[in-house]
Amino acid sequence: MTNNLTSGLIGTLCIAAISGFQYSSLNRLNSNTKDGFVQSNYSKVEQTVEQLNILKNTPSFGFGNSIANWGFLQFLQYFGDEEARNANGYNLSPDYLSAVLAHDPYYKDFYLFLSESATFYAGMPDRTVEIIETKLPYLKENRAPDSYYVWRYKGTDELLFLDDSKTAQKSFEMAAAWAEESNKKDSKLIATLSRQTADFLASDPDSTQAKIGAWGNILTTSRDEQTQARAVQNIRKLGGEVVISDAGGVSIEYPPTSKKED
Repeated sequence: MTNNLTSGLIGTLCIAAISGFQYSSLNRLNSNTKDGFVQSNYSKVEQTVEQLNILKNTPSFGFGNSIANWGFLQFLQYFGDEEARNANGYNLSPDYLSAVLAHDPYYKDFYLFLSESATFYAGMPDRTVEIIETKLPYLKENRAPDSYYVWRYKGTDELLFLDDSKTAQKSFEMAAAWAEESNKKDSKLIATLSRQTADFLASDPDSTQAKIGAWGNILTTSRDEQTQARAVQNIRKLGGEVVISDAGGVSIEYPPTSKKED
């Protein structure tokens, strides 16, 4: 009983310490924002970067998941404030990505949500890939069954936005390898699609098939309507077509001379 009480007290004190540290560090940010959102003032944007760096380096005391969740909720507020984003843009998205993953580099959806914002909205795919690369060793050691999606997102950024087909090929090969080892329901299909994309890039670095497949990956995994619309537009520019069935299923028709990849 004494040991349980002691453990509980230590846990409570740790949470209190984290909360107190975060409050004192982030209080200036909240006091200089409207409804918790950044306003159109450059100095306040700089201050937000400073606070995100503090959050990134905050000791977790074993509560990394909670800190990451808190940081992600702050990101959702930041991303969802259209008025502030129209004034200031989305340039802090990579900073949120880095801060959240610093405390929880194992949760796949953090990568997908935050990297989409950093790549598409902030227009910083180079920073997205750089941050993800630093966290991939953690994923390897504590691999969730669907972690292969992170490799696919990385490969998509490298192929479509960094014009680095060689590195993208390696990313899709890793996605295939991880998917082949997974027991997720869709893992075998993802393994096949990822392997096909890698093979296309190995034989033709400028492969239209690979690019259509990469946009198809964005279309089927993105939660954002603007991003989905952009994916459809680019698939059509490449000669493909997006077909939505009566049941709501999405499929991609490739150009007549293209081999279906995704």
